[in-house]
Amino acid sequence: MVHKVIIIGSGPAGHTAAIYAARAALEPLMFEGLMAGGVAAGGQLTTTTDVENFPGFPDGILGPELMDRMRKQSITCGTDIRTETVDRIDMSQRPFAVHVGEAVYYADSLILATGATARRLHVSGEETYWQRGMSACAVCDGALPLFRNKHLLVIGGGDSAVEEAAYLTKFASQVTMVVRNNQLRASQVMQRRAEHNNKITIRYNAQLHAVRGNDHVLTQADLIRSDGTLETVDTSGIFYAIGHEPNTAFLEGQVSLHDTGYIQTPNQPSMTTSVPGVFACGDVQDFTYRQAISAAGSGCQAALDVERFLNH
Repeated sequence: MVHKVIIIGSGPAGHTAAIYAARAALEPLMFEGLMAGGVAAGGQLTTTTDVENFPGFPDGILGPELMDRMRKQSITCGTDIRTETVDRIDMSQRPFAVHVGEAVYYADSLILATGATARRLHVSGEETYWQRGMSACAVCDGALPLFRNKHLLVIGGGDSAVEEAAYLTKFASQVTMVVRNNQLRASQVMQRRAEHNNKITIRYNAQLHAVRGNDHVLTQADLIRSDGTLETVDTSGIFYAIGHEPNTAFLEGQVSLHDTGYIQTPNQPSMTTSVPGVFACGDVQDFTYRQAISAAGSGCQAALDVERFLNH
C-alpha cells in the first residue's frame, strides 16, 4: 500500500498538518514517536506546565492537555496515528520508503515534523525541578506567576541567552546570566544590550553545578567557579539558553540542512525541502521563533503544500 502522505512527528506542527491533510481527504499516516529524541509523543509541550500564549485558551492550558486535544482532533479528522519511531527513510526511490522497525511503509509525500530538543545540562536536582522552576524557553514560561518579581538565572552567553535575559527583565526583579567563560559569545550589539541593562548582571567564569528546592519549587542553585569553589545563589527560576538539537539524524543527510542541522526550507512561505515531495515544518526547520503557534502555522502550510504537490 502506498500512502498519499506520511507525517513524522507529533508536536503542534505535525498535528496541524495531520488535521489539514485529513480534511483534504489525503488519509495521512502519522508516526508520533515513542520517546523519540528523549521526548514523549507530542513534543516539547508535553514537558511544560501552563501554556498561556496559545490562542483560544484565555485561562491557559497545561501543555500535555493541549497536545492531547490536538491528537484527538487529528484522529477525529481521520488521521491514522502509530506510536512508533521512524528509524530511517529512503528518499532515493519513489514512492519514499519509511522504515519502522522491521516494517516498511511507502508514501508519495512526506511531512517532517520531528522538532528540536533543547540542550540541558542534567545537573543534580534538574529532573526534580524541571518545570518547577527550570525551563528552556523564557518566552513560553517567563511570564508565569512563579517567576514574577523574582531573581532568575539564565545559563548561556550567546545571542539567545541575552535575548532570553532581556525578555525576562519584563517580569523578574533581577536576572543573572551565568557564563562559563570570561566573556559573552554574543554579538557586540547584544553584549552592549546586556551590559547596559540595569536588571541584568553577568556572572563570568561560572557554571551551574546543582539545584535545590522545597517540595514544590526551586529555591537555590549551586554555581561552580573556574577555581573550583562553590557558590550558592538564591533563585526562583533557571532558564537554559544553550541551544537546541534538531531531530534530523535519522534523515542521514538526504535533505539539505543548515550548518546548525536544521532542515532548509528555502522557498518560503512554501515548506518544500531540497527533495521534491518532502516537506518540513515546526522546530525541525525553524530556529528563529520556536513557538507552538508558529509551528502550528507551518504545519498548515506543509499540508497545503502536499495537497498542491499531489494534485499536480
